[in-house]
Amino acid sequence: MTEAIAHIHATASLLVPEIILLAAVCAMFLVGPLLVSRAGEAPSGLRQHWGMVSLLALGVAWAVWFGGERQLSEGALFQIDDLVWYTRGLTLSAGIVLALVLWNQIDDSHAAEAHACLLSILVGTNLVAAADDLVSLFLALELVSIPTYVILYLPRRDRAGREAAVKYFLLSVFSSALVLYGMSWLYGAAGSTNFQAIAAAVGQAESRSAMLQIAMAFLVAGLCFRIAAVPFHFYVPDVLQGTTASNAALLSFIPKVVGFVALLRLLPLTGVTESFDRWRPDEPTKPLFALLAAATMFLGNLMALRQANLYRLMAYSSIAHAGYMLIGLAVQDAEPVGGVSTILFYLPAYGLMTIGVFALLGAVGSADRSLRTDADLRGLNRVHPSVTLLLAVCLFSLTGLPPTVGFLAKLNLFLAAWSDATNLGRSLAIMMALNAAIAAWYYLRLIALMFLEPATDAESQPRSLFWSSWIAGAVCSLATILLFIAPQWLWDNLP
Repeated sequence: MTEAIAHIHATASLLVPEIILLAAVCAMFLVGPLLVSRAGEAPSGLRQHWGMVSLLALGVAWAVWFGGERQLSEGALFQIDDLVWYTRGLTLSAGIVLALVLWNQIDDSHAAEAHACLLSILVGTNLVAAADDLVSLFLALELVSIPTYVILYLPRRDRAGREAAVKYFLLSVFSSALVLYGMSWLYGAAGSTNFQAIAAAVGQAESRSAMLQIAMAFLVAGLCFRIAAVPFHFYVPDVLQGTTASNAALLSFIPKVVGFVALLRLLPLTGVTESFDRWRPDEPTKPLFALLAAATMFLGNLMALRQANLYRLMAYSSIAHAGYMLIGLAVQDAEPVGGVSTILFYLPAYGLMTIGVFALLGAVGSADRSLRTDADLRGLNRVHPSVTLLLAVCLFSLTGLPPTVGFLAKLNLFLAAWSDATNLGRSLAIMMALNAAIAAWYYLRLIALMFLEPATDAESQPRSLFWSSWIAGAVCSLATILLFIAPQWLWDNLP
């Protein structure tokens, strides 16, 4: 008994920020329903109180993370290393912005549950990075998935909202089944669920066995659902179109962090490469990731050209950016930049860009009229000039133009692919440059609609402005410029 208590205490000491968030989650789930009547009525302004609780929990967890030491710590199910430290900072910072976006996107009666689900998703993301066992990794993945089903259903109860929740639920369950099946093959090949034991067993083998190759195939397929890579992308446009701006921002970014971090943890165990910080993908795997990257880039950008709905356009944009990041897995670490380093630099840059766009789209409008189609952007500069300017900065960053961090993020990926010094790597670099040019068309078209197109009488009417979403969008927009001016501190803190 004493040994078990000591083991629990040792594990808890590794996960202090996550425990703080889980405590807030439990409080929200327990107290929230008590403040709502049986008829579903809640005191007016209750969502502001739950928003403050969410921000307070995130702020305390962020302070604990920032003030903690950056060193290796190991437990039975979890380990803390540089990748965990980085992922924590990324998700907690994104969580503060996402909580601001969610602030006015949920009604008073469901605010506690919505914020609790958001915090649960962030905890799951951190635990994916910290997992040191197949069991703890799968549980962490499910801690991301299950609250996502709930938070998709809470804000909107119309047909589109229900359709979005059901589609994501069914396809996420299929994704989890693929990952679990791949883990079972990995366990069969190594005889253990512990990462260290699996790595030792794989390292002793003279060559990759067929079981490891099957495990790699299923793990990649299952996690490609998370990052929305072709051909596992098809749910994304419908889900984002049917949900709110806060949920769209969440689904555009957090699953990508989960997917890429899980890939960096699992692929070295299958013998694809030595470790995530010495990325040298073997020959059968490099063409696979190159094919996924090329198909995802081209499909995402070409389909985005045809979209009039802003949420579908941003969904295909999200797919295209997943293709860009997959380039980092298809090339090996080399000078001046490595493939994995470029992914980890690209993730926060992409998070600022895409969360900023959705925050600003959700900042303008009302229950019966919001920014959801390109026609709604016509003449926006005359009604909300500050929103227009901030939105233009985020769109410039998505395009990859200076002076925004999007330019540096894409430049790093281009250099990583070109530095691979192979025909495959340089072909990917050229394809990425071509796709960036394609994407510039639909991003810059939106900016032209806001600044150059005249508004109709209906579109020129004043619309309400949600200040919490506006603040979130302003933070993201300004951060994209500041990271362009001073990116070195982020680069120095990469794992």
